[in-house]
Amino acid sequence: MRVFLRIAVWLIGLILLVYVVLLFSRPPRTGYQADLFQGVTYTRLAHSQPRPLMVHIVEIDLTAPDIGFFVTPGEAGNELEVSARTTGAFLKEFDLQVAVNGGFFDPFHARAPWDYYPRVGDPVNVRGLAISDGQLYSTDYPQNPALCLSDGLARIVQGACPEGTTQGLAGNPLLVRDGASTIRQRQGALHPRTSVAVDKAGKRLWLVVIDGRQDYYSEGVTLAELADIIVSLGADTALNLDGGGSTTLAIASGGRTRVLNAPIHTRIPMRQRPIANHLGIYAQPLE
Repeated sequence: MRVFLRIAVWLIGLILLVYVVLLFSRPPRTGYQADLFQGVTYTRLAHSQPRPLMVHIVEIDLTAPDIGFFVTPGEAGNELEVSARTTGAFLKEFDLQVAVNGGFFDPFHARAPWDYYPRVGDPVNVRGLAISDGQLYSTDYPQNPALCLSDGLARIVQGACPEGTTQGLAGNPLLVRDGASTIRQRQGALHPRTSVAVDKAGKRLWLVVIDGRQDYYSEGVTLAELADIIVSLGADTALNLDGGGSTTLAIASGGRTRVLNAPIHTRIPMRQRPIANHLGIYAQPLE
């Protein structure tokens, strides 16, 4: 009996140690700004009000040389549309410089650290429009707004993307229209959030990622608060993407994948969730 008790205490201690290590591996709660690639700038903001928040903003100048976009491709002949993969794995697989989680999907559940779906490689369906390299592979939920990318132009539209779109993915709801918040309900649940925004000319794009579900570090925001943050950037239109445990922002750094935010899949800090689709950016290194 004493042996089993010692083993149990040892296992609990090991789990706690791993958890503490993960907590300290999160990005520091300090402000930071840097040029990541040509035309790609990253800003990290640490707020204390209205609650602890970590805000991550990637600004992309579509007029910069060789800026390109890529959405997770569909899989012909698969039982469902795509096989789940993490954002970091997506970035590495397609040799991208920046990647963020994409739209909503199903089936999905996350009941415990050991009980969740999908796992890596499991089949899933995208909710809403999805276009990769000009190939439309999802038209579910046609009413959902979508980000549409083509020939150095970014647009957020309600419903189908215009002809000639090369990359597209849907989200919900529309957060900002004509430079003003569309969210009238000021109260709401606090969650990690991911969103994409564009300027009026369609030549500047922002990825806005906010960590959440982590007491004293970053507790998340409502949709209304997210919209207000985006309006303050000067964006014309913005779209909410999948959030919660899916929220992940990754970059290529020195031949490795670096996660810029603090994902929290199944309540485990820095654990990435396997998801359906993603938005990736190609960019040139700094000179």
